[in-house]
Amino acid sequence: MGWLFQSGLFIASEEIVKHYYFYAIVIPFLLIIAAPAAALPGKTVPAKAAVVMDAYGTVLYAKFPNARLAPASTVKLMTAMVALDHLKPDDVVMISWNASRVKTIPPGICPDEEMTVADLLHLALMKSINSSAVALAEAAAGSEAAFTVLMNRKAQELGARDTLFANASGLPKGGNQYSTASDLALIMKAALSYPLIREILATKEYTIRTTAGREIFVESSNHLLWQEQAMIIGKTGYTGNARHCFVGMMATESGPVFTAVLGARSRTSLWRATSMLAEVGAHPELANLLETRYTKRGSGKTNVKKNKPSTAGMQQDPIGQDIHISRLLRISSQQLGNN
Repeated sequence: MGWLFQSGLFIASEEIVKHYYFYAIVIPFLLIIAAPAAALPGKTVPAKAAVVMDAYGTVLYAKFPNARLAPASTVKLMTAMVALDHLKPDDVVMISWNASRVKTIPPGICPDEEMTVADLLHLALMKSINSSAVALAEAAAGSEAAFTVLMNRKAQELGARDTLFANASGLPKGGNQYSTASDLALIMKAALSYPLIREILATKEYTIRTTAGREIFVESSNHLLWQEQAMIIGKTGYTGNARHCFVGMMATESGPVFTAVLGARSRTSLWRATSMLAEVGAHPELANLLETRYTKRGSGKTNVKKNKPSTAGMQQDPIGQDIHISRLLRISSQQLGNN
């Protein structure tokens, strides 16, 4: 519209006022809040490997997606699937001495205690109780070793070609147990086709009751279940070698997206990495803000694609800050398009 003359004064039209507001206020603000992030080394997703893919298997962002790394307790996604392939949820399992003595975090389970398959799955998937995973393996196949054969067979059927399982729990096994971010995203997608697994991964709190009447209260180790917006369901994992891991799924307007993060240094970094991937899953154009690293299958060669610096690495509110910056950038681009 240009300039309007009224009462001897030049008055800017609404369109020019909006442009002035955008360039004078919004752009400087974005530069101020993005500057500290650009100065930090965290220009990639803060983990050894990461991937986000859509329901069709299209990779939206990847960082070393085919690197073979220790998967920790994300292994239990496969344990749950194979267990349900051979057992019914209401089958009762007696805990063996062997299963009860497996190294695990609390709560522990006792020899000769009886629990349903469903309850053991809640312990394994919500709280990563290793002894419950071994109990499921023994009930389904007679021994953990025989169960592991079934796990590897199913991995091949799902197309997880760079995965090798050595036990049902995810505990370290001398380098003989590994997976990749890409394979774990595929495994998560398959696991969510089991209604009970999907239900358990979305459960925040649960009370287990043994046949003898003992009650065990568990709370999910997935802190992203408590997000008010964009709840992300999934499976955590940690060992000293694997570091912090998470495989997840988030619903978007375009359908579900699947994420995998391996080797984050801390839980804070793990949640930040997953939140960044989820934001890319919801808005794939934001992948251009991240540096991309990937390895070709079987080549051992690493390729690095440097894009614009990521706004990851903000110190305050590490879980939500990256999403906040990304939303501001989207709003900014929308304003330019509308004007």
